[in-house]
Amino acid sequence: MTINVGDRVPTTMLTKVTPDGPDQVSSDDFFKGRKVALVAVPGAFTPTCSARHLPGFVDKAADLKAKGINEIAFTSVNDAFVMGAWGKASDAGDITMLADGNAEFAKAVGLTFDGSKFGMGERSQRYSMLVNDGVVEQLNVEAPGEFKVSSAEHLLSEI
Repeated sequence: MTINVGDRVPTTMLTKVTPDGPDQVSSDDFFKGRKVALVAVPGAFTPTCSARHLPGFVDKAADLKAKGINEIAFTSVNDAFVMGAWGKASDAGDITMLADGNAEFAKAVGLTFDGSKFGMGERSQRYSMLVNDGVVEQLNVEAPGEFKVSSAEHLLSEI
């Protein structure tokens, strides 16, 4: 079942990329007591994700934080080392990278797709989600092959 606005984010484990290395964090702890803009992408270093999606949030990070967002996080079905390398290569210092290596979070929110025909296996759909103290306030899921409603500009216009 797909998560909806008003639902609580399900409890799963994610791996937060930190300067000291990977750090396991529960979704309950990560979202507790603050407003988080969560962005999910099919894969780190993939064309649209690297050329448009992540750079848009890097560019708009200050604008999002000025509107009350405490943290901006990107998640993908990649390991923490890949997510860390992607963050560094993209100069994404204001963005928290969350690895969902086994797609547990993507499955729990019901937003996966089968990328097997591209050699990618099960992946997260592309979306943005505004989470306030663990509850989904906004959910912007892209149609397959699209990049519109999950952009930083769209999320900013909805806040």
